[in-house]
Amino acid sequence: MSQTAGLNAVPSGERVHIGFFGMRNAGKSSLVNAFTGQQLAIVSDKKGTTTDPVYKAMELLPMGPVMIVDTPGFDDEGELGELRVKKTKQVLNKVDVAILVVDAAKGLSDCDRQLVEMFSKKEVPYLIVYNKSDIVQDIPTNDNTVSVSALKGIGMRELKERVSTMLKTEDTKLKIVGDIIEPSDFVVLVVPIDSAAPKGRLILPQQQTIRDILEAGATSIVCRESELSETLAGISKKPSLVITDSQAFEKVSADTPEDIKLTSFSILMARYKGFLETAVEGVHAIDKLNDGDKILISEGCTHHRQCDDIGTVKIPRWLKKYTGKELIIETSSGRDFPENLKDYALIIHCGGCMLNEREVRYRMKCAVDSKVPFTNYGITIAYMQGILKRSLEIFPKLLKDFK
Repeated sequence: MSQTAGLNAVPSGERVHIGFFGMRNAGKSSLVNAFTGQQLAIVSDKKGTTTDPVYKAMELLPMGPVMIVDTPGFDDEGELGELRVKKTKQVLNKVDVAILVVDAAKGLSDCDRQLVEMFSKKEVPYLIVYNKSDIVQDIPTNDNTVSVSALKGIGMRELKERVSTMLKTEDTKLKIVGDIIEPSDFVVLVVPIDSAAPKGRLILPQQQTIRDILEAGATSIVCRESELSETLAGISKKPSLVITDSQAFEKVSADTPEDIKLTSFSILMARYKGFLETAVEGVHAIDKLNDGDKILISEGCTHHRQCDDIGTVKIPRWLKKYTGKELIIETSSGRDFPENLKDYALIIHCGGCMLNEREVRYRMKCAVDSKVPFTNYGITIAYMQGILKRSLEIFPKLLKDFK
């Protein structure tokens, strides 16, 4: 595998997202190019050259895998300009660090101050970067500012070092499963191979879980749900945990002895992305659904949907069977997520493997602020099949609060 392919293999949801914001012609795109050492963005003296957020995955020392996001000018005008500003605001929901680019010759504008207010409100760590320091001498300085010249490449090293100190380190990141297993443990992963499974590869949560198990010094054993009983009978040591795809929950639960703990990839991803407690609390809303209630089922990626797709076909079918109600099911996918959530009785989200933690938590917060219960695929399926309590046994504190 080439170096480029290896770097691009790091999923976008695991990359640090660094967003560049500011007014038109403040030098955002020039700074992105100088910061990355590549010609990622088109540069022009004409206002509004960047018309849509530009995403670029790359390796950037000393930060590692990052996602650089160059945004349209926040002072864009007209009908199209309003749409561009809207997209810029959406980017704010997913960036881990915001860099506000200010033309040092013009100073901080009302538009810039509005952005700073938004950074603070959304609790996004930010730096104010005064560009064109090669031609302007009297530049404000404080703990939150850096002076650079994108044209001359001045200040890039300091800017990178400042950004690095604002990022979450590997030591502070949650594990998917590595912190709840011990070295030398056996962990069985149940992976269905059906029409919805991607050809020739495992889906991202399965790949990430296997890697996490390896890093913990444990052993992963992968099988299909149809071979689970035979696999459990054939291994020499009782596994500490069985992790299954949510769609096979019912059969896997029946085939897994009660003295072996069981959970799903989706439940583990909910914890990894920081919304497990909210999702467990939110799932109880299923029992309160009435005829005509609107349910939003949201997918974080834009994969090709199969005829028996879990989000658009299976979960709606199981919901209607479980509740016996005539429900209105709406769906969203990828970066699209409704701004107005108040009309929904429940939001069921995917595991969020293709979204970074900040964006998943933002979506959750929007639901909570709108007083709409928020849960995810795996928890929903386990709840309707009566096995959620068993699936949470690996989290004793959460199980204690489970109603």
